Amino acid sequence: MLVFYFFAAIVIWLGILSVRGGKRFAEYVRLDTSRPLPDFTPFVSIIAPTRGLDQGLPENLTALFHQDYPDYEIIFVTDEKSDPSLGVIEDVKRSVVLAPGRSHERNISTQVVIAGAAVDSGQKVHNLRVAVGEIDSRSEVMVFVDADARPQAHWLRSLVAPLHDQRIGAATGYRWFIPLHGGLASHLCSVWNASIVSALGESDDKNFCWGGSTAIRRDSFERLNIRERWRGTVSDDFALTNALKEAHLPIHFVPACLTASLEDCTVRELIEFTTRQVKITRVYASHLWKAALIGSLLFVSVFFGGIVLVTMRALLGLSFWLSLLLLCLICILGALKGFIRLRAVQLPLAKYSKELSGTLPAHLLLWPITSALFLYNCIAAMFSRQIEWRGIRYELKSPTEAVIIRGTDFSL
Repeated sequence: MLVFYFFAAIVIWLGILSVRGGKRFAEYVRLDTSRPLPDFTPFVSIIAPTRGLDQGLPENLTALFHQDYPDYEIIFVTDEKSDPSLGVIEDVKRSVVLAPGRSHERNISTQVVIAGAAVDSGQKVHNLRVAVGEIDSRSEVMVFVDADARPQAHWLRSLVAPLHDQRIGAATGYRWFIPLHGGLASHLCSVWNASIVSALGESDDKNFCWGGSTAIRRDSFERLNIRERWRGTVSDDFALTNALKEAHLPIHFVPACLTASLEDCTVRELIEFTTRQVKITRVYASHLWKAALIGSLLFVSVFFGGIVLVTMRALLGLSFWLSLLLLCLICILGALKGFIRLRAVQLPLAKYSKELSGTLPAHLLLWPITSALFLYNCIAAMFSRQIEWRGIRYELKSPTEAVIIRGTDFSL
């Protein structure tokens, strides 16, 4: 029992620190979203890699044409002319041209780039490396966005604004999964992903780039030789993050650029997605993987082991109240962190307030399961470096070497 009490005390202490971190995150979101944006609107090149048909793809791509920004281009890039996303892109472009509005009046330039099959890099990274060579000569800032993200109208202006300070290396947002139709797996995906969001904040030196919503000055991109540093990698965002950190260039997190990803997933897709993320983390940021492994192992052992302990002592007629009290305290701290985090993101994601409110029970109750899922992810990453991403299987040999094992279809 003393061993359980000792480790339970550690988990409770970590829970208190986590709640404090959640409060700091919420305060940062409140302050940063209330600041007026500087008048910095250079010509921007948005690069949007696509492969296959993401859920809500037409709406996601349409949002790129309706940005509150004076002058920018959109470069769509995929690997094959037969990719089904190309038909959606053309449909979206036609609908924007036919519909009256500022996008049509400004005549936003677009182009589609066919990058071809990757040989020595992840397909997305290969596509990006080709696309950056096609940007307009006027472009001062490059913005990268994923096809499963649905940015709001202020997204581009908010993401580019911090770069008025040339000491900033890059500006980034992050995703927030919103289940479309509910379902346990979809809610678990949202809660699992949410635990990563609050790791971002005011400490620019500790932030990381998310490839689905990142802006960087063109001169910084070229000076750091990012295009070449991407060669042989699968993770564009980790490679970019590491390059910026080596150059001691801070990464500014923009809460206003928290981007909704509205989609559902099955249990199989949930496990595949989460395990892939952790496998990539192990290869590109092993210290984060080790921390996640230790933290999740400690929590799972104490929480679920504590449930077994309380049950056994109750059945044997032994005292279990102190153990139960400790477990309840752990639950309260975890639920409080989930509540604080969800309330914080409702500010930049006010457009989805109703949908976010509907996910409150999941964020209050499902976090112990996602902790167990993190443990599974970390253990799986310990024994395998193979991932499947957008229908292609890779072996992650090192941060600079990815081997393409096989390609499949456009299934996600």
